[in-house]
Amino acid sequence: MGMRKATAGLALIVSGVLLTGCGGGDDGGAGGKPAPSASGSQEPGGGADKGGEVVREVTLEVGGTGKTQIAYVADGNKAEQVTLPWKKTVELSLTKAEQEVGVLVSVVPGSVPGEDGMLKPAPCTITVDGEKVDDNQDGKDVLGCKHTVK
Repeated sequence: MGMRKATAGLALIVSGVLLTGCGGGDDGGAGGKPAPSASGSQEPGGGADKGGEVVREVTLEVGGTGKTQIAYVADGNKAEQVTLPWKKTVELSLTKAEQEVGVLVSVVPGSVPGEDGMLKPAPCTITVDGEKVDDNQDGKDVLGCKHTVK
């Protein structure tokens, strides 16, 4: 039982990455059962389900100068040493289910020297389809930037 608790945190971290795989399995399993009760009225809906995917352009940015370590979740879970300013743009394709629950994207910037010489988190922003959806108030929020894309 104790081991389950220890892995629960890790499961939360990777759940965003695995969500796509789980959603596909659920759709296949659920697709077979409702069909008989749905009759003809739901058939167009079933066809639209596959065409119901949307693509969102997500841009993660970390400002400042110098080198720092960053961690981000967008097209996977990654941590890397980068030279600032840093920017990454990905296209997320969301299924109908993912549009309802959302897919978490985030960036946690490393520390950079502030104007007073003290270290502080580098400024970060997240934009979705060209619209800014989160920032860390120029480094004031130590948790970085996160947003649930729908």
